[in-house]
Amino acid sequence: MNEFQKFAPGRLPIVRGLLGRCPRCGQGSMFRGFLNLRERCESCALDFGFADAGDGPAVFVIMIGGAVVVFVALLTEVVFQPPFWLHAALWLPLILTVTLLPLRMVKGLLIALQYHHRAAEGRLERRNDSQ
Repeated sequence: MNEFQKFAPGRLPIVRGLLGRCPRCGQGSMFRGFLNLRERCESCALDFGFADAGDGPAVFVIMIGGAVVVFVALLTEVVFQPPFWLHAALWLPLILTVTLLPLRMVKGLLIALQYHHRAAEGRLERRNDSQ
């Protein structure tokens, strides 16, 4: 395998996660529905039991999307001063767009990075200091 093939699109965990592909093989789909994970990869049979993105994807999407929407809404208010009904008509669809569209990609990315870095729950190891 040459250096280009090693880092070709689809081989990096970031690209696999954003595409919703299996973090190991890059072929099978990670998702069964919009956000529901499959039990295992349909191609390489990787068990997705390790995957626990928790609320991470939602937090990232809400923080970034919220900052974008608030900035644009404030800028629009200062420059154009539209009526409140127009604000509602503009920002409600934008909020839905900037939160729902990237949510699946961010969840796939976090799960692919968990797999790549072998992330797991923290465990305490007892040391024997009596020596």
